[in-house]
Amino acid sequence: MRVDSEVIIGTPKSVAGVRDVAIPPHLMPTLERHLAEHVAPGRDALVFPAADGRNMSPNSLYWHYYPARRAAGRPDLRFHDLRHTGAVLAASTGATLAELMARLGHSTPAAAMKYQHAAADRDRAIADALSALVAPQRTV
Repeated sequence: MRVDSEVIIGTPKSVAGVRDVAIPPHLMPTLERHLAEHVAPGRDALVFPAADGRNMSPNSLYWHYYPARRAAGRPDLRFHDLRHTGAVLAASTGATLAELMARLGHSTPAAAMKYQHAAADRDRAIADALSALVAPQRTV
């Protein structure tokens, strides 16, 4: 957190913010490469440090982020939208509200409900799953 021009490192806003989150396996090679190339050793090392190893300033982040979002054809994408997208994708896997709350570090169902968007492809998957529940078992 930044207060005036000083970076303050503290605890999360709530107890729910202290958690382990599983990383999708397909992202592990990229994360491992990033850690090896850019992160100092030690438990307290920053995952995304500035070039000098200290906390990255918002200006440094946006210096890279703004060109990336333009290249992706989404100049309107806010940085927090990446978290929102991840949450919606997690919800689309069929995660329960309690599972989303735990994954996102939310203390209340209302906070997690923001990510429970209906998607047409999920509706088809739900309909297919309902049919599978009542379909007679076929024998060969």
